[in-house]
Amino acid sequence: MAQRRTSVWQPFFLAGDSRSAVVDAARELESLGYSRIWSSAGFGTSVPPRFREILDGTTDIGVATGIASIWHVPATDAVDFTDSATRAHPGRFLLGLGASHAAVVDGDSTKYRKPYSKMVEYIDALDAAGQTPEQRVLAALGPKMLKLARNRSAGAHPYFTTVEHTVEAREALGSDPLLAPEVAVVLDDDPAAARATARQYTTGYLALPNYTNNLRRFGWSGADFADGGSDRLVDALIPWGSIEQVTAGIEAHFAGGADEVTIQVLNGGNAKQFPAEEFRALAAALI
Repeated sequence: MAQRRTSVWQPFFLAGDSRSAVVDAARELESLGYSRIWSSAGFGTSVPPRFREILDGTTDIGVATGIASIWHVPATDAVDFTDSATRAHPGRFLLGLGASHAAVVDGDSTKYRKPYSKMVEYIDALDAAGQTPEQRVLAALGPKMLKLARNRSAGAHPYFTTVEHTVEAREALGSDPLLAPEVAVVLDDDPAAARATARQYTTGYLALPNYTNNLRRFGWSGADFADGGSDRLVDALIPWGSIEQVTAGIEAHFAGGADEVTIQVLNGGNAKQFPAEEFRALAAALI
């Protein structure tokens, strides 16, 4: 396993209106010791320039797409962006790729077919354009995609998963590839309030079959997916409570085999408000 990393996953870095506010937030995370900033690349036809702006505005912190959709960003564009970012900032940019979801793939309803085969074709195109496996990771959930991540990328960036998945993913990947699960957290020790905040996040994801099918493999059922998730499922997916309780939940992923945990602080669905205070507290406890 690689050296332990504590990183940030935050929609703010794509959703934030102000370039200066985004770069200021990135600089603070860098000063706090976080290893990498992950954020969605959205669903446009290219990797957003915001990722390059963060790289240009910081010195050492890594930057990664979590994820760029293989249905939206052409492979040639992904290679061009990665090459440009790597030339300017060697070793700091990582291309996270994912098969996304049928519900967000535009066009013909039959377009979202055989996402695994689509990923293989996409990686073939990246290879043909000269990209090396070390420059990318896959948003792998199931066994086949985890094996593909092991064999043809630097590792896996699972999203919306439990500690049990982290354990399985490490076993599937072996000891060397990167395993960087996203872990959403709520710093609120009131159970009702914390779970209500968590359900603003879980409700949308539990409508996506890729995630629910993955959770079913670990024994969760339809009853757990209703109304934003059962208490038991919410608690398994999202560490909440005091700083000590939240960090214990994050540490469980490290103990399960993660060598990088990408922390998403949930702040009531406000993607344009950066939760700086929470990231300061987490850095003090974890880094």
